[in-house]
Amino acid sequence: MSAPVEGLVRPHRLRAGDRVAVVAPSGPVVAERLAAGREILESWGLRVEVAPHVLDTHPRLGYLAGSDHDRAADLQRAWLDPSISAVLCARGGYGAQRMIDLLDWPAMRGVPPKVFAGFSDITALHEAFAEELGIVTLHAPMVASSAFIEDGVTADGLRRALFEPERATVLSAPSARPVASGRAIGVTIGGCLALLADGRGAASTRPSAAGTLLMLEDVGEETYQLDRMLTSLSRSGWLAGVAGIALGSWHECTPDLEAVRLVMEDRLGDLGVPVLWELGFGHGPRSLTVPLGLPAELDADAGTVTYAMPPLV
Repeated sequence: MSAPVEGLVRPHRLRAGDRVAVVAPSGPVVAERLAAGREILESWGLRVEVAPHVLDTHPRLGYLAGSDHDRAADLQRAWLDPSISAVLCARGGYGAQRMIDLLDWPAMRGVPPKVFAGFSDITALHEAFAEELGIVTLHAPMVASSAFIEDGVTADGLRRALFEPERATVLSAPSARPVASGRAIGVTIGGCLALLADGRGAASTRPSAAGTLLMLEDVGEETYQLDRMLTSLSRSGWLAGVAGIALGSWHECTPDLEAVRLVMEDRLGDLGVPVLWELGFGHGPRSLTVPLGLPAELDADAGTVTYAMPPLV
């Protein structure tokens, strides 16, 4: 299922008393961090259900939160449960790609859309939810992540998107400035650069970024690795026809962020589209919640992405 140009189906907003499920599709979760994040969600009036295998660790591969089948079963069970209004990821890491093909997408298509939120490795699932289910998702801080637990602005940004989505239609940051000037209109897609590069060609990843506003960020990658991934996306034709690009944080990629900016300018500047630097979403200590799958306007000179409508109804 490919995304229509006008955007995807919007789930319903949350209200106090709603039940939300926390799942771990990727890496193992620290129990203390999960408890801290759960406490924040409950302070918003949500009833939180932690999926059965969230605190598991794979018996042989310690970088996974339990077996592929168990992680997939937790996510699918939560999605199909009519009493659950949102599915929130506990953390990223690695592992989402391993369990995507274990999900029963026809069954998941058969239920009303609900909120799905996460980032980092969850980028692979954002792509799959767009392609398979055709719904808006939230590239958002995760329940057991440092930014969500430790930074009130980050947590409140997610709360606004969930409960007051009319207040989540303009993204901006003090650090935002143009790499390439101009304005562009398109449907927002994207997330973690490494996941988009790795997922290229998979059935659950869109075949092209043409006509979209591409949101990119990453963590812990050397500048040559960022160059390689962008070059690979470009050579494959995946970037052809992209309308505009907004760049988020590049946390721990290099001590010299100017070096990262130069890579972005070198690899993206010749596309002839607006490119915005440091919009403030991703792996940094403070992070914006970014709706994916909605029509929006990027203004690189003003440092903003403005959505045509709220992410939730």
